Parts: sequence; C-alpha cells; structure tokens
Amino acid sequence: MSTPRTLRLPDGVRRVTVETARGPFAALEAMPAAGVAERQPALLIPGYTGSKEDFLPVLGPLAQAGRRVTAIDMRGQYESPAAADADGYRLPALAADVAMIADALNGPDGPAAAGGPHRIHLLGHSFGGLVARELLLAQVAQIGSLTMMSSGPGALTGPRAAVLRAVLAELEPLSPGGPAAELEPVSPGGLAAEVKRLWDTLLEPAAIADGVPADVIDFLRTRMLRSCPTGLWSMGHGLLGCPDRTPALATLGAPLLVVYGENDDAWAPSIQDEMAQRLSAQRVCIPGAGHSPAVEAPETLASTLTTFWNSVENNRGRR
Repeated sequence: MSTPRTLRLPDGVRRVTVETARGPFAALEAMPAAGVAERQPALLIPGYTGSKEDFLPVLGPLAQAGRRVTAIDMRGQYESPAAADADGYRLPALAADVAMIADALNGPDGPAAAGGPHRIHLLGHSFGGLVARELLLAQVAQIGSLTMMSSGPGALTGPRAAVLRAVLAELEPLSPGGPAAELEPVSPGGLAAEVKRLWDTLLEPAAIADGVPADVIDFLRTRMLRSCPTGLWSMGHGLLGCPDRTPALATLGAPLLVVYGENDDAWAPSIQDEMAQRLSAQRVCIPGAGHSPAVEAPETLASTLTTFWNSVENNRGRR
C-alpha cells in the first residue's frame, strides 16, 4: 500500500467534497497561492487500498504552477461512500464516477478557459491508472491528457500479484466443489472481519517493522478499516484480471505520459517502458523511486508533471 510520510495538510490544501449526480466524493484540493488558476486543472486518482492522502507531497508544488489540483478517494475508498454492490467497483463503474467528478470540476464552479471549459489533466496511480484509462477510452469527459503513474497495460504482474492473490484467498472461501472462477465474496460483515484480521496479523506488523511513524500507522489502520471491504475484494479481482487495452488507447491520439520509479515492484519498469513505446507516449523513469513516486520523489514527480501538462497546453494553444 502507498504510505504517506506525513499527514499534515500543506498550506493552500483543503479538504472538500465533490458533489456529483453519482453521489459525493471526498477530495483534497490545492489552489495557487494567488487564488487564480490560469492553467488547466488536474485530477489525481489513487491506487488500490490508497486514498487522496497519497498525493499530499505533490499537491502544493503542482498548484503553484498555476492550476487547481484535486486528489480524490474513489468510491468506497476511505472517506468516499461505498457502492451498493460489487458491480459498483468494476472498471466501467469507477470510470463513470471519475467522469462525473471531472465534469463537476469543469462545471460552473470550476475554472473556465477562454472559449469553453478546461480539458482536465487526468493522472491515475497503479489501479487508478487502469480506471483513468477506462475513462479516456469511454470518451465521456473533457480530458486534456492522461498520465499513467506506476501502472501497467493490463493485469498486475510479479511479486505484488502473488501477494494480492494470497490476500484475496483469505477474503473468499471456495464455493463447495466450484472452481476459482466461480468464487463469490463472503458477506460484507464477514469480509470486514477478514480485512481487520489481515490488518492486525499482517499489515500492521509489517508497517511497524518498516519504522512507519505511529500517527501514520493509525491513519493507515483507519483508512483500511473504513474502506468498503466489498470494494477491496472487487477491485482486487479487477486488478488481477484487467485485459491489456493498450492497442485501443493508442488509437485515440491523446497526449499520454507514462511515469514510474526505477525500483517499481508492481508492474516491472520494463513492462511500463514497453507500454509507453506501444502508446507512443512520453516516458519518464524516476531515479530512486519505487511504486509510489508521489511519496518517494515528490519534487521530481511534480516537476515532471508540470512540464508535461504545460507542454500539452502550449501545443494545443498553437493549433
């Protein structure tokens, strides 16, 4: 899981609720110090088991480049309300949620560009990258660019995939005599109890062993136990079973950036590099970072994103 190093809200960052036709979503919003956003806005989507707080170190620097930056909790994550059932956590449903959030940020209360609404810059981290890609493919929102950060072309691979399979196996008993493909989640109450058991026996001891500060561990515990257990189950399966949609994305011709840490242990850097080539996307490998560049290399990431977003806007302005 992505682990923030501090929970202090930077100057200029505030907690907000984004109201949409699909319900409310918890968010963190950063504005330029002058209060005027001259650049196009950005929307940041966290990964599996993550939340808006994963972007705390980069919100301020990104906003100071002149844009409104919003990081969200997806449906069922931490402080955003849960879906009615597991279907609400499938990629199309999550993408529809994010489309509504993007529309809300571009609406009457959002920044307006000369001659029409801003095209929002979309960034998805890990599983959030798969959701962001789904939204771009659906072409249901005004999207200016897509950044896939520490994300991949399809299903999760490598050691993290093995860990996730083991975790999901703990959350779902085998149907009597049925194959794994026919697994159904246990009841929400049973799932919640299993999530708490996993936190108590595995995740919290690992965080303590890693030297994570006590206040951050308290936050991670609260985030895990407040997140919808059905969402954890459903999104986990989505992460393991997502098809490779790189060819479809490549046909759109949208401005794309693939950014990842050189030590990423989810999708291997070589897989993300190959994806960038298939997409004809810009590619940036961040030295010293792993799977969470926003936490591990915030200055480099903020600079990378600002350079990319500004170039997209400048190129569009010359057309």
